[in-house]
Amino acid sequence: MSRSYIFVPLVLFVLVSCLPAKAQYVNVMPYPQKVDLQDKHYFIAKDFTIALSGDYRPRLAAQATRFLRRLDEQTGLFFQQFQVDGSGYKEANLKIRVEKKGEVLPDMKEAYELTIDDGGLHIIADTDIGAIRALETLLQLVEVREGRYAFPYVQIQDAPRFSWRGLMLDVARHFMPLEVIYRNLDAMAALKLNVLHLHLSDDQGFRIATETYPELTELGSDGLFYTKAELQKIINYAAERGIRVVPEIDVPGHATAILVSHPELGSADTTYQIQRYAGIFDPTLDPTNEAVYEFLENLFEEVAAIFPDPYFHIGGDENMGRHWDANEKIQAFMQARGIDTNHELQTYFNIRIEKILADQNKITMGWEEIMTPDMPKSALIHSWRGAWEGVTPKASLYAAARSGYDAILSNGYYLDLMMTAEEHYLMDPAPASVDLDDEARSHILGGEMCMWSELVTEHTIDSRLWPRGAAIAERLWSAEEVNDVDEMYRRLSIVNQYLERLHLKHVSEPKRILRQLAAGHDPKPLETLLEVVEPMKGYTRNPGGTMYASYSPFTLWADAATADARVARVFNEQVEAFLKGEALHESLKTQLITWEANHDQVVPIIEDSPVLKQISNLSANLSEAAKSGRVALEAIVAQRELPAEWVARARKQLVEARANGGRTELQMLEGVERLLDQVDYRRSAQD
Repeated sequence: MSRSYIFVPLVLFVLVSCLPAKAQYVNVMPYPQKVDLQDKHYFIAKDFTIALSGDYRPRLAAQATRFLRRLDEQTGLFFQQFQVDGSGYKEANLKIRVEKKGEVLPDMKEAYELTIDDGGLHIIADTDIGAIRALETLLQLVEVREGRYAFPYVQIQDAPRFSWRGLMLDVARHFMPLEVIYRNLDAMAALKLNVLHLHLSDDQGFRIATETYPELTELGSDGLFYTKAELQKIINYAAERGIRVVPEIDVPGHATAILVSHPELGSADTTYQIQRYAGIFDPTLDPTNEAVYEFLENLFEEVAAIFPDPYFHIGGDENMGRHWDANEKIQAFMQARGIDTNHELQTYFNIRIEKILADQNKITMGWEEIMTPDMPKSALIHSWRGAWEGVTPKASLYAAARSGYDAILSNGYYLDLMMTAEEHYLMDPAPASVDLDDEARSHILGGEMCMWSELVTEHTIDSRLWPRGAAIAERLWSAEEVNDVDEMYRRLSIVNQYLERLHLKHVSEPKRILRQLAAGHDPKPLETLLEVVEPMKGYTRNPGGTMYASYSPFTLWADAATADARVARVFNEQVEAFLKGEALHESLKTQLITWEANHDQVVPIIEDSPVLKQISNLSANLSEAAKSGRVALEAIVAQRELPAEWVARARKQLVEARANGGRTELQMLEGVERLLDQVDYRRSAQD
C-alpha cells in the first residue's frame, strides 16, 4: 500500500493540519490530507490554457483535455485551447508536471501537490495517475467571486490513506448496460475511487460471454451479458481514469446460473433454473467432481486473460451446504478424507481454486468465508458480515490482518441497505483506537462500497449509489481525523449537485418516477412527501426475498425514495437547535404547516393514480404528525401547557405513523417527538 507524499519546498505557504477551522474548509470530497487556503483568488478567463511536462502516458493528455472541456461546460467561457499536450508550457495558466508513467495496479502512486498562487496553477505528481487525481480536486475548487469564476489560492498536498478504495457493482441480479458503468466510472474518478469490482455471476445470471463455454450466457443470462470486447471497453475506460477492474465469478455457491447449462457440475441431480428472487439458494458446485475443477480452470483462464488486474474474486460466501448434505457421494468423499464439516469441504474446494488461479498468475480474493487455516496468506480477505448478519462488525477484517492476510472492508458500506451517509462515514476500517500492531495495520488495504442489485435496476442505481458513496470515498481517502459529520453533510450537498455534471441520474430519475406516478398532476405534493421518507432499511423492504422478483416493476414509490432524506434530517436538527435556544420557531412552523396541508393535495393524485394507494396512510400520517408538532411548537413558544390527554393521543399517533407506506418510512417523526418531550418536560417541571 502506497502512503507516500510529494513534498516540494514552497516559501509562500505553510502547511497546516488536515483539520482546518470550519471557515477554512474547501468544498472538496474526499478532503485532502493537507490544505493551506488563502483569501485570494485566481480568476479564470477564456484564454486559460493547460500544458504538460515530464514522462507521462497519453491518458494524462486525454484527461487534461477532458478536464478543460468540463471546466468550460461549468463556466461557459468558450476556451480557445482544443487539446492539451506539452506545447506552450511556459505560458500556460495550469502547468502539470509528472515524473513518470503510472501503472494501474494495486500499488499505483496517487499522491500529488496542487498550488494556486500569483504564478498560476501548478500540479506536481510522481505519476500521471496522481496528476489525474489533482485535476479532480481542482475542478471541485471552482467558485464564484466578484461575479466571476475563480480558483482560491491554495496549496494542497494529498495522498490516499488507503490504497484500495472500491465500488462493487452487482451486475448479475440486475444487468447494468455499458453507459451505466461508464457514467459511474466517471463518478468514481471524481471521488478518487480506484477499484471497480464487477460481480459477474450469481443465481440470477451469468454475465460474461466466453468462447470456451458459450452456453453459460446462452442459457444463463436472459440475453443480458457482456462480450469480451465490451469488457475491454470498460477496462480501458477505467484505466484512463486510474481505476482498476476486478472480476468476480462466485463459486461454489451462488452458482445456479452456471448450473442451468452445466447441471452435471451440480451437487444435486435436478434440473436447474435461473432464480428470479433474492435469497440464499441451495444449488452448489460439487467439490468432489474433478470435472468441476477442469471446468473452472478453463473458465478462469479465459476470464483472467481479459482482466489485467492481478486479483480474481472467487466469491465463496453463503454456501449452506444443503445439497452437499443430501448427496451420498459427497458424504462418502468427506468420510474417506476425514472432512467433518461443510466448511472444511469448502476449504478443500477453495484451496484447489487458489492453486488454479496461482498457476494463472492471479491472486485469489474472496468473501471472508474463504479465510481458513490452510488458505495461503497471499489471498485477500473481503470482510462483509456485521450486525445484520449477527456477528461483530469488522471481526473478520481484524482477524485476517492479525493472521497476515491482506484484507478490505465492506461491512458498513452496503449502500443497498439504505443506511445514512453518517453511518457509512463513521465506519472506519482501521481507527487508531483498535488494538492493531503496525504489521497488522499494513494488511488493511482499504474497503469497497457494495451495490447489490436485488432491488436496483439500471434506472435507479445512481440514486442508490450517490451522493452517499462520496462519504465512503472520503473515509477511504482522507485522514481518520476528518470525521466532522455536519461538515461532511455540508460538502455532500455540494457534491450532490456537482455529480450531475457527470450526467448521473441520481437526482433526475426519482423525479421522473414521481412524474409517472402523478398521472398528469403536478408532482409537487408528492415531492413534499418524498422529501421526508426513506426506503425501509436493511433487508426489511423485501422480507424473505420473495416480495420482489427480478422482473418486478422498480418504478414505484419506494424506488423514487432515497436514503438519508435531507429535509427530514435538517428538520430534526433544527428542532434540537430550537430546543437549545436558537431562534428557529418561524422556520419550523412554516415547515410544519406545509406538511400539515400536504395530504389534502396528495389525495386527488392518489384518486387518479391507484398505484399510489399504498402511500395514502403515509401521507395522512405526515399531516397528523405535523399538526401535533405545530401545536406543540406553539405551546412551547407561548409557554402554554397542553393537556396530558392531548399529548398521549399525539404520541399514540406518532407510533402509528411509524408504519411503512409503499415500503418507505417517515423520517421527521424524531423532531416531532422531541417537541412533545419538551411539552411533557415543562408540564412536569411545573408540577
